Amino acid sequence: SVCSGRGHTDNHEAKKRLGHATVVVVGGTGDLARKYLWQGFFQLYADQVGKGHTFSFYGGGLSPTEKGTPLLFGILKELACPPELSAERCTLVKDQFLHLSKYHQLKTTEDYEKLSQQIKQQLGQEGMVEAGRLFYLSVPAFAFADIAEKINKTCRPPSDAWLRVVLEKPFGHDLYSAQALYKKLSDQLKEKEMYRIDHYLGKQVVSKILPFRKENKKLLDPIWNKHHIERIEIVLKETLDAKGRIQFYDQYGVIRDVLQNHLTEVMTLMLMNLPANLSNSMEILQNKLNFLASLQHVDNSNAVVGQYQAYNGEVQEELNKTKDYFSLTPTFAGVVIHVDNAQYEGIPIFMTSGKALDERVSYARVLFKNDVFCIQDPNNVQCKSKQIIFYLGHGNLQYPAILISKNLFKPELVSSGDWKEVTEYKDVNVLGLPLSDYYIQSPVTPREAYCELISHVFFGRKDSFISAEGLLASWAFWTPLLEGLSRVFPRVYPGGEANGNLLNFQLQGHQVAFSHEAVVNVINPGAKDNFQVMQGKYRSSEMVSAWAQELVERLASDLLLAAEEAIREEGQFHLALSGGSSPVALLRALALNLYTFPWRNTHIWQVDERCVPHTETGSNFRSIHDLLLLHIRIPYFNIHPMPVHLTQRLCVEEDGGPALYEKEINKHVNGSSFHYILLGVGQDGHTASLFQDTKLENDEERLVILTESPIKPHQRMSLTFTAINRARRVGVLIMGKSKHELVSQLSRIKGESSKYPITKVQPKTGTLIWYIDYDALLG
Repeated sequence: SVCSGRGHTDNHEAKKRLGHATVVVVGGTGDLARKYLWQGFFQLYADQVGKGHTFSFYGGGLSPTEKGTPLLFGILKELACPPELSAERCTLVKDQFLHLSKYHQLKTTEDYEKLSQQIKQQLGQEGMVEAGRLFYLSVPAFAFADIAEKINKTCRPPSDAWLRVVLEKPFGHDLYSAQALYKKLSDQLKEKEMYRIDHYLGKQVVSKILPFRKENKKLLDPIWNKHHIERIEIVLKETLDAKGRIQFYDQYGVIRDVLQNHLTEVMTLMLMNLPANLSNSMEILQNKLNFLASLQHVDNSNAVVGQYQAYNGEVQEELNKTKDYFSLTPTFAGVVIHVDNAQYEGIPIFMTSGKALDERVSYARVLFKNDVFCIQDPNNVQCKSKQIIFYLGHGNLQYPAILISKNLFKPELVSSGDWKEVTEYKDVNVLGLPLSDYYIQSPVTPREAYCELISHVFFGRKDSFISAEGLLASWAFWTPLLEGLSRVFPRVYPGGEANGNLLNFQLQGHQVAFSHEAVVNVINPGAKDNFQVMQGKYRSSEMVSAWAQELVERLASDLLLAAEEAIREEGQFHLALSGGSSPVALLRALALNLYTFPWRNTHIWQVDERCVPHTETGSNFRSIHDLLLLHIRIPYFNIHPMPVHLTQRLCVEEDGGPALYEKEINKHVNGSSFHYILLGVGQDGHTASLFQDTKLENDEERLVILTESPIKPHQRMSLTFTAINRARRVGVLIMGKSKHELVSQLSRIKGESSKYPITKVQPKTGTLIWYIDYDALLG
């Protein structure tokens, strides 16, 4: 690829820092160096030659000099001339560049010591002042710490010269490995010396997102919010597969490779608060961190993953795996993200990327709500989509651009001098509109991202690089999703045009699912294909059984019927939910029924609570809040968390938490009889927070008590069997293979058993229904 000259030179900065700069590309004969890095350093040299700096360039590698030298010069001789240089001038500049370049073996500490001696010797012989040393680590991440130590011990310049070390992603595999890598590197290098590169930040359109927002602030401010934005899409589609990169790719997958870094950076630039000063890198960093902190937690329910069909065979071949080996690494992912702040609340951000897709294209799109209704001419520009597109390249358009639909506003030019307005339109459509329906801005001269970023490193501009805090904040957001997906089978897709609609995904509430069922050839149909929802008897009570998803849908449907009945008779519905893992899937299903369920007349109570603050992730109320309450419109007065945290203490008897909750139940619930109580069952047979050794003899009339759990956190608050057995309906939800033994044991017990507290659930006048999925029932 060819880099072209920068729209401006930093001549005044160069004169301030006159001196000799040494550039060392570690991994200087590798693929990245061959494709991008040497072209970038040649461009830097061509830009700066004759402006006060002198240079020397070293390509470092593990190979000995006699093997590495011809490899390096084979790369350098192929470098393309920057378009702003005449052929004659380019020949001269290129000859000088080759003359200043040298291969150096960099394997041992002694090799780095020799390099340092060589630099000092050259500076001394030619009487030059040292400006600084730039090390570009184009090597696998596992080598970073070792090389950083060698640089620190042997290759530091004098204290009045700068040291800059460029690091290529991946910067870790998850939050914990990123923290460990940061610790190792920071033992050797200062944060100001580290330049973590994300080449997306060097793309011309990405680098202009903040300036575009700033230039058009008056026009954007009224519409850059939830009242006007319908959705945001951030997309990177590739036609290439991962063949030849499997060694790396199978450890990382598409989310780590693209979403966690490139696409997260684009999202952040689009939605972070605008800094008052675009050249203040500290303010930009703080605004980025504030935005990342406002993102809502994502888990498996917010993502879909796929894997192209040939991938597993490529893994078996390149990693020498047997034919029965299956990789779960996704090559496609679709994630929907929400922001938890007043400005963007409720706007879905669709983020997606994949390999072996139908086209190569990358863009970020803001689609606005269109409140115009067209009676006659639907092709009128006012009736069409309103959108702003940051188009990064390829696809129909083939060049980087910012496109603003003409029914939105006429924008200010993002940067005079190096950007232009496009007025000649090709006969193509971009995301549903012909080019003539857009105002289009594009760079005067396309520039390669690495050329831009190499120049920024040389001039010490850190705002185009990833900070330690930003990196760790991004990993903190993505790691829980990655952990959850590590056991999920990705949907297999054929690749290319043949994918059809197989990878389309859609939003259901805040959850995400593929829009179309995958066609799977089942050779041996199992029980799963032969059962739908089945009803029967279990422990002399009604039982509903189905596979997990159908079971949860049936339970949600039964709750809706119970709610409608209660509201018809009494005007309100009192629902008590237990903690633990059992109700999680149900809470998600209920959140999807936000329009049909009568939340306005529903009161939500807790069956039990752990004695931790409600804000902590271990709290049952926090789970109800995050999975359900955030997504529904329910009056604040209808939410009744258990008072475990009083007078800045947790579950202290003298604070009277149980009596307070009992008083609240008596005040709101007719005859203290809940309309519906939903229970789960632990593997030891406990329900709510009522355990085998919970003493209830003296508490027969109490509705709420403090209990002790055998596992941490030990202290709990719970409804008693007295309260549970007064309910009109009690549902017991049991799911998963791990509960199969318990279900079998309980089926053999007649009546009550002190060993299994769940057997004491026997509603006096109400109904008990068991909801048991096939995994728990059949094992």
